[in-house]
Amino acid sequence: MEFHPEGKERGAHRRAQKEQRVRQGTAHAALVYADAATCVGWCQFGPPEELPRIKHLRVYSEVIAAPPQWRITCFFVDKAYRGQGVSSAALSGALEQIALQGGGVVESYPEDVTDRKVSAAFLYNSRLSMFERQGFERVRRLGKSHWVVAKVVQAITG
Repeated sequence: MEFHPEGKERGAHRRAQKEQRVRQGTAHAALVYADAATCVGWCQFGPPEELPRIKHLRVYSEVIAAPPQWRITCFFVDKAYRGQGVSSAALSGALEQIALQGGGVVESYPEDVTDRKVSAAFLYNSRLSMFERQGFERVRRLGKSHWVVAKVVQAITG
């Protein structure tokens, strides 16, 4: 819920709010399963109106030309599955879903961890290198270690 408009709200009702957004179609995520019943990770994505709250928003807003059609704001990987490519699979799945929903400019805000040790638990938007392996390009620096990255995703038409 952190990246949705009501993200600052705290309390036990957050889970119910997220479930309501999913049922209304105002929350998007690519889920990764270890087997038919075990979800081990996800990548949250959506249009900027759905996900207006991003980390480093003040710095981001200083030099915004035009908002992207899509944002990728958050990854989660169960700690038992970290280091096994779950985030990469989730990103691929999100890009496929974006293509099926019309494509466009996709933006994200990953962290450059080159020459630094960072706990995977704190990499809410994953690593810069993963995005670059999937064709994203650096647009500009966003804070000390984060980057705005972007990629144009072509629509898949049926």
